[in-house]
Amino acid sequence: MEIGCAQSQQMQAKNQIAMLKKIRGGFLLTLGYLLSPLSWWNDLFFNLPIAYAFGFVCSLWVSEWLVPATLVGYWLSNVAGFVLMQLGAADVIVQTTERNWKKDLFNSLITSTAFTVAIVALLQLHILETPDLGLGF
Repeated sequence: MEIGCAQSQQMQAKNQIAMLKKIRGGFLLTLGYLLSPLSWWNDLFFNLPIAYAFGFVCSLWVSEWLVPATLVGYWLSNVAGFVLMQLGAADVIVQTTERNWKKDLFNSLITSTAFTVAIVALLQLHILETPDLGLGF
């Protein structure tokens, strides 16, 4: 009787851990979506403040770095969004308990960089056009 009870408790603990992983994955997936370029409205509320804060901190060392570091911060926030989405989706979908974090991070960075290169190529080939915001550059 005690063996059956212990097995039942083990199974219950595994189910709770699996549920917590799915909740964590859902949170990471949502946060990643909010940071990623897949949501068109996110820039004003998430990416631009993060990018500006990154640029501002960098400009404390060298004042000319504000704009370039803001651009880098914007790109990094989008890449972080993709990485978080992939990690979250893996938590929600994948059933294995063992994960190779280095491999996951490497795959996420490669995917995010490939997306960035594809968008830049589409812009350079004038397949995608950027809007004229009247900023003069």
